[in-house]
Amino acid sequence: MTGRRTSAVLPPSLRTPLGLVAALAALVVSVIGALYAGHGLPGRVDRWIVAPTADSVGPPWRRVALALDFLGEPVGSVLLVTVVVAGCLLLRRPRAAVLAVAGAVVVVGTATLLKHLVGRTIHGADNLSYPSGHTAFFTALALVVALLATDRLGLGRTAGTSLVLGAALLAGAAMGWAEVALGAHYPTDALGGWCTALAVVPATAWLVDRAADRTAGAGRREPR
Repeated sequence: MTGRRTSAVLPPSLRTPLGLVAALAALVVSVIGALYAGHGLPGRVDRWIVAPTADSVGPPWRRVALALDFLGEPVGSVLLVTVVVAGCLLLRRPRAAVLAVAGAVVVVGTATLLKHLVGRTIHGADNLSYPSGHTAFFTALALVVALLATDRLGLGRTAGTSLVLGAALLAGAAMGWAEVALGAHYPTDALGGWCTALAVVPATAWLVDRAADRTAGAGRREPR
């Protein structure tokens, strides 16, 4: 035993602000889901932003949108998670590596469950659209990386919260734009996916810390 304490993946200084953000995000996901449950057409907000049922971007930006979309597909997402996990392990942050995998799995699973519960569709009854799983996944990984950076840089509550939410906003906006531009989702689907990640990842990070702390505590209590 070295006595070294493993850094929490969810810094104590961020638990309260991110907990409040998670609660608000969960409320937004629920409200939008209730508003568009069973719908198969864009809502007023969707029509105000862009016509979401047709491709709205051409070359060269279409290639950018397709590249981002690939990162949310099975092959691309596995590659992306692998890179993030490898980076966490190289930086000796095993909890962050666990969160990268657990966060991605839980977020995608939650988004998939919500799609079936809400039943909103786009381009036909077989295409469930709310919330955007691509946006949720990409935002979730951005949150993991930002939490890792907050820990490595030793940021306080204000700076750490700003970094985490800023990274989530950039990632969610980028993937959300790609999905809407390619006609795969309505803008409110992207918002729902972004909020899904904001609601799920902090809770998952807290559970990872709790499980790791309990395991470490049990190990210290074992007789020599």
